[in-house]
Amino acid sequence: MKKRFLRGMLAALCLAALLFTEAAPFTLRQDASAVTKEQIEAKKQEKKALESQKNELKSQLVTLQREKSTAVAQKANLDSQIAVIRSEIAYAEELIAEYEQLILETEAELADTQAKHEAQFELFCARVRAMEERGTVSFWSVIFHSADFSEMLAAMDFIGEIMESDQRVIDELKAMEEQLAEEQAILEDQLAEQEEVRAELSARSAELNEQVRAAQAIISELAADEAEYKKLIAEKEAAAEREQAEIQRLSREYAAQQNSAAPTKGGYIWPCSSHYVTSPLGSRYTGIKGASTNHMGIDIGRVGYSTQAVASKAGTVIISDYNRYRGNYVVVSHGSGNTTTYQHLSKRSVSVGQKVSQGQVLGITGSSGVSSGPHLHFEISENGQIVNPLKYLTNYIKGW
Repeated sequence: MKKRFLRGMLAALCLAALLFTEAAPFTLRQDASAVTKEQIEAKKQEKKALESQKNELKSQLVTLQREKSTAVAQKANLDSQIAVIRSEIAYAEELIAEYEQLILETEAELADTQAKHEAQFELFCARVRAMEERGTVSFWSVIFHSADFSEMLAAMDFIGEIMESDQRVIDELKAMEEQLAEEQAILEDQLAEQEEVRAELSARSAELNEQVRAAQAIISELAADEAEYKKLIAEKEAAAEREQAEIQRLSREYAAQQNSAAPTKGGYIWPCSSHYVTSPLGSRYTGIKGASTNHMGIDIGRVGYSTQAVASKAGTVIISDYNRYRGNYVVVSHGSGNTTTYQHLSKRSVSVGQKVSQGQVLGITGSSGVSSGPHLHFEISENGQIVNPLKYLTNYIKGW
């Protein structure tokens, strides 16, 4: 009777331990490639460099703000800060993803250790049951005088009747318990660090919104000053003419290097998902007397800071740069003298010399440069001359 009771108690103890190991299931991801702690630390160092760059830009902005005639330079500085913050956000998102993968890998290791622990404990229970059947040790006192499983194992170390092979099983169980505790602590640290990065991501997103508002405010204040705005329009017009000449020079030079066939006209698609045109090609009124401007392309509105700008036609990138007036902009050559230009991007995704297919993403729309809000300025030139994009993009919505 006593032996049956002891067997029942031992079985209950083994079952309780097994239930404990099953109480914390983990998700396994078989296809995850290894992510190391060193990779994450390297990413953190890169983020620190961005923080230093951003602080330097803030110092420069303080100096610029002392001068009333530096509105465009202030806007350019804020554009640079916005670009850095966007990079910080991108790094934070990458870090979160890497932590996610690292956590999955740690969970897999933890689940594997738990499975091994469970198998080893099953072996231990079988051995104990066998010895109890033989009556070689009094497990009654061991079980009922131990506060927990670990204490029971420690007490059993001093029972001389346990064979050496049984002691090895117990030692391995102890080692696995220590490993489980260590892996659990590592997992908790990783989860905590990931949560810190999530909080930082939220802070950077709020900072980005603040800087975007500040950048837009500068242009609004500039537009309210008639004298300064007329001066800005004149500077912008002169710069646009110089830049257009350089674009055509680069286009012809590249075409000559490639021995390209004569470019064909037409065949363009919309450079973004919106077809809402807020400003057409040609002379337009700025709202200030004497400050009309010759618009060299069209402005496409109803876009934000996440809309993709795509290549209207296949070609080769000849410019991917930042300009204080155009902001982040990309120019694609489609043959000698034929180009398309995409301005005021919040992000550029291509580099000079890169061949792009029609519809390939060139960047993300935004409000960099002299721009009062997110839109895409789009230009087409053929045989070195600016042409009206609406000649080809006919299914537009008139917004002017």
